[in-house]
Amino acid sequence: MSTTTPENARGHRPAWSRNGRIAALITFEAATLAVASALHLTGAIHGRSRPFDAGDAGIAEAIICVALAAGAAALLRAPDRGRPVALAATGFAIAGFIAGLTFTARGGDAPDIIYHATMLPVLVATLTLLARPRGAGDDGARPQRASPADRPPAAARTAARPRRR
Repeated sequence: MSTTTPENARGHRPAWSRNGRIAALITFEAATLAVASALHLTGAIHGRSRPFDAGDAGIAEAIICVALAAGAAALLRAPDRGRPVALAATGFAIAGFIAGLTFTARGGDAPDIIYHATMLPVLVATLTLLARPRGAGDDGARPQRASPADRPPAAARTAARPRRR
């Protein structure tokens, strides 16, 4: 049984809110970290030399993954109170990625370096989105068009127009 709301009555799906889109991006970032952590901890990625240590990298990535997942959850559950949590988690992830990139650049494999160099700008973009002041439309609502019932009759519309001479 489905309920009829103004959005689904016209066949439209409700739009994702801005917070929902940002939380989805943070969740994606956390998921990539979960994969990277698993690859490091299982030994699939081991690096070239010191100071890179795959076990340490895997643990750090797992911790950052959990922090980002908590930030995304907080943003979805209570957007006003969750935004600072998501900001802090994303800032923590950026600091971790910068530290990880310094170790990886000196002793990691090329795919690991590429991963860090690719995800760091994505995290910075996420932080920028979180830090931007929220404006109209944050709730995801699309502007509604006036229905024919809300518009004045044609005679009233034509009478209101100035005549050209």
